[in-house]
Amino acid sequence: MAFDNPILFFICSIGVFNGFLASFYFLFFSNQKRVQNFFFGLLLSMLSLRIGKSVYILFTERIERDLLISQIGLSACFLIGISLFYYLKSSVENRKTIPQTWKIHYLILAIVVLLIGIILPYRTNVDFWHQYFIHFIYGVWGIYILLSAFILRDIFQKLLQKNEKCTTSELWLVAVFIGNVLIFSAYIIGYFYLYLIGTITFSVVFYGLLIFLLFKNNRENVFQDIPEKYAAKKIEDDKAKSLTVALHQIMLKEQFHKNTNVKLKDIADALDISSHKLSQLLNDNLGKSFTLFINEYRIEEAKQLLLENKQYTLEAIGFEAGFSSKSTFYATFKKINGQTPSEFKKQFS
Repeated sequence: MAFDNPILFFICSIGVFNGFLASFYFLFFSNQKRVQNFFFGLLLSMLSLRIGKSVYILFTERIERDLLISQIGLSACFLIGISLFYYLKSSVENRKTIPQTWKIHYLILAIVVLLIGIILPYRTNVDFWHQYFIHFIYGVWGIYILLSAFILRDIFQKLLQKNEKCTTSELWLVAVFIGNVLIFSAYIIGYFYLYLIGTITFSVVFYGLLIFLLFKNNRENVFQDIPEKYAAKKIEDDKAKSLTVALHQIMLKEQFHKNTNVKLKDIADALDISSHKLSQLLNDNLGKSFTLFINEYRIEEAKQLLLENKQYTLEAIGFEAGFSSKSTFYATFKKINGQTPSEFKKQFS
């Protein structure tokens, strides 16, 4: 029996639709042509195919179903685990190219599932796929999840230590891993109890990761190279002092903070250093995120405007200083200065 609830269909299918859009972006249109982004695109596409197959089965009457779609969905499921594994491995190891052994490994699994689909097609071997091969598919998926956990062992260790803080990129990798564990678990539970739970879990995980990105500082670094294992060491004091002076001068000259869309790379290019080196200076030597660094300049700009330009409204001052909204200006001003813009202005009236 197929479901016919339009709200339920929307919840289940919206994640699939956006999953396909995101996978196409990372596979074909991303400006950052990285090994990591390619594998992330593969991971999203395999997940979207698998979940899409589930949505199709749930909301289509049995007599109307095209069994080829079921075969494609289950075949894609066979490649989810390895896509996750190589995404995490390439990210942790900062891979610049795909090793030949990885290509062969991936190709072998793809050929295996393709040959089985040709020799024993789903259309005429439904029992084989549902009673035997699906167990093998989930088994392979589960093995790669365990291998992925091993890849992230150092990051898990950092999460448990109070004196070490994980980067946004490292937290993102953990979030992606946990999301895949949840989807895998949902399908195992769904196989025995409620099949619908897998499709809903995917939508929840997809938008959970999106919310993670929206509310995290330095989210622009998530799909860029994460720091190497020992790259978190501070820049030598003399070099850091000269870089800090140069950074302050370039900020005053170029007024980067007034640009609401300024990126770390924009300032690094102006200083003629790498984005990684500037991030290292800010995080390890100055002890602040890029967002905080920029916002401090914006708040100083706003304070000058509050004192010198009495004809400006508070909202106008926020925009002039580089903030994208009134609420962000107010919240950031109070967080950094300990009082609201109004309170600051009133004490000098």
